[in-house]
Formats: sequence, structure tokens, C-alpha cells
Amino acid sequence: MWSERLRSTRDERAAGVIRYMLGLVFISAGAMKLFVPMLADAWSGQLLAAELPFYTLTRWSVPIVEILIGVMLTAGYFVRLASLVVIGMMVVATYVHMVVDDPGLFPLQPSEPIIPLIVIGMAGYTLWRGGGARSFDLKAWGRT
Repeated sequence: MWSERLRSTRDERAAGVIRYMLGLVFISAGAMKLFVPMLADAWSGQLLAAELPFYTLTRWSVPIVEILIGVMLTAGYFVRLASLVVIGMMVVATYVHMVVDDPGLFPLQPSEPIIPLIVIGMAGYTLWRGGGARSFDLKAWGRT
């Protein structure tokens, strides 16, 4: 069954730690884009400067999706699916870093796409290995 393969994982500590770190990063990033005015303005400026489509929808939906994905990762629930979403989001973030020339729009990170590329690597690991130790996926499907 597809859900069994999607959720299969081993009791691997490294995967669990990486998954948990990704989850915290995404919960924090989404919450800051919604609730910290300086970062919300920077996020808005990035979207406008990169000329991404559907500005209003993206402005509000991406932070909410980031929080939801962060919760899924932190809990270890459908980690591979969440990792695919993370990789997609970070590909777009890499594009934004490449086309936006204003370093003031990246207040807590370098304007080069260093962080998105690191996150892609981490999400790739969890996509490959699954949720790892202390994940709901491990509890649901056991060791494979």
C-alpha cells in the first residue's frame, strides 16, 4: 500500500534529529512571517521583488503551510510527504534568493541561498530515510 511505503522508517536517531530540527525551523519561520512585523515586511518585499504570482494568496498561505509542515515534521507524521513539500518550497526560496538583489529583504539570513540549500539537503535525507526515531510514522509502521 502506498501509505505504508510513504511512512516506513527505521528507528534511526540521525533522521529523527534532522526531522525535528526541520520541524522547528518551519514552525518558527512561518510564525515569524505572520507575527513579527519586520520579518513580515521583508517576506512581503521578497515576494514583490521576485515578482512571484498570486501575491496575496502566497503572502498568507505559505506561512500557514510552513507551520503545518513544521508540526508534521516535529511529530514525525507523513515525514516523506512533508519533506517533498519542503523541497518544493526551498526550490522557490532558492529562486527568490537568486533574483532579489536587496540584502535588506533578508534580515536574518544571507542573501545567497545558503539556508535553502542546506534545508533541501536535510529534507532530502528525511525523504530518503523517513521520520526516524520517535516519529509517529515509526510507531504506526514499525521497523522496515
